[in-house]
Amino acid sequence: MFKGTLKMQLAKVIGTVVATQKDSSLEGYKILMIQPLTDELKPSGKAIAAIDSVHAGPNDLVYWVTAREATLVMTDSFSPVDAAITGIVDDVNKIDLGIEDKDKIFD
Repeated sequence: MFKGTLKMQLAKVIGTVVATQKDSSLEGYKILMIQPLTDELKPSGKAIAAIDSVHAGPNDLVYWVTAREATLVMTDSFSPVDAAITGIVDDVNKIDLGIEDKDKIFD
């Protein structure tokens, strides 16, 4: 069916972006700073700014998309967006570790 491995991109919300001037298509959308995570839920790479389409908050574990898919959460699909938060994760189920609650993951 699919070649290769499809993975959900996880990140932790680490802050907010305050913009006094922004493109009019971004009005009403919150911009959050997220830290991408590895499969082991460890920081991976640099933090990035992402549009919040799900009302995420500080320290939330979220999943996110980039590129063209990121603009699909916007009313105007031609908005200047490179990354978007598309869901809030409540639990992570790892075959070798069982179910972990996000509050245990992020002390």
